[in-house]
Amino acid sequence: MRLAGALLLISLVALLAAVAILVPSGLTLNPEDPAAVLAAVSDRVGLHLAKLAFDVAGWSAMTAAGLLVAAGSVPASRPHVAVLAGGLLACTGLAGVLHDAGNLAVTQLAGDPAAPGAEVTVQALLLTGKWGVNLVGLLWAAATVAAVAGLRLSRAMRRAGAVAVVCSLAAVVLPWTTGTEGLPGAVEQVGYALQLPVMAWYGLLGFRYLRGGER
Repeated sequence: MRLAGALLLISLVALLAAVAILVPSGLTLNPEDPAAVLAAVSDRVGLHLAKLAFDVAGWSAMTAAGLLVAAGSVPASRPHVAVLAGGLLACTGLAGVLHDAGNLAVTQLAGDPAAPGAEVTVQALLLTGKWGVNLVGLLWAAATVAAVAGLRLSRAMRRAGAVAVVCSLAAVVLPWTTGTEGLPGAVEQVGYALQLPVMAWYGLLGFRYLRGGER
């Protein structure tokens, strides 16, 4: 149980570190302007790689925590539902790593932005990546629903989990409200903010497991 808690806390810290690099540095990577993306990544390649490193660490820790939950290492009120929760959490982490793989490819293309087809390839990678983030959010919400239903949790944690699910689903719905015009930077940052409650919920769950709570 404590190992799962430690991994959940590591995931939270690493993902927050990635967001702290991403937002103020202007590296949110708009697929509507691939030339600007290539220039931004080329100018800040160190920051971009640091963000990716934290991201991969966070999603990998989440994947490992999910596998531990699925293996029954944490207290469960409904073991079969807890297995589903762990599996979905592991899939969330894997989807996050896959998203980062696309961003790493963008970093490689930024090394030669004048190469033939670089802008078209970057745009395709970024569009795929943006919807990959949406898949991550959907899996995260599903994992949290299953966790609230299947893990042995206090009433307060169940209520907080329900709020986190609503926020995560709102972040998933957000890109669909912008039509075909793409996702404006300000709206994208709102989407990141809406994922903070579910991140915080898993961080709190990890802290409780680390201390031996939620038995």
